[in-house]
Amino acid sequence: MKDYIEERAVEIANYIIDTKATVRQTARKFGVSKSTVHKDCTERLRQINPALAVETRKVLDVNKSERHIRGGLATREKYLHLGQ
Repeated sequence: MKDYIEERAVEIANYIIDTKATVRQTARKFGVSKSTVHKDCTERLRQINPALAVETRKVLDVNKSERHIRGGLATREKYLHLGQ
């Protein structure tokens, strides 16, 4: 694996852990696709730094479990603004 990919995977993982960011937020911040963020966090990071991969996985799992709530809130906000 190329050095810059390893560095990016570690940077992405640290960012997700520090900010509790979602995959989409992280992808936007680093200028890469959601697929790249996901692959960096789930596959590449496991080879580079297993402990960091576990911590990142915890945050991603929490985000995934709350995803339906965030989507509902966004929809609610959308329709509240349309009604005004």
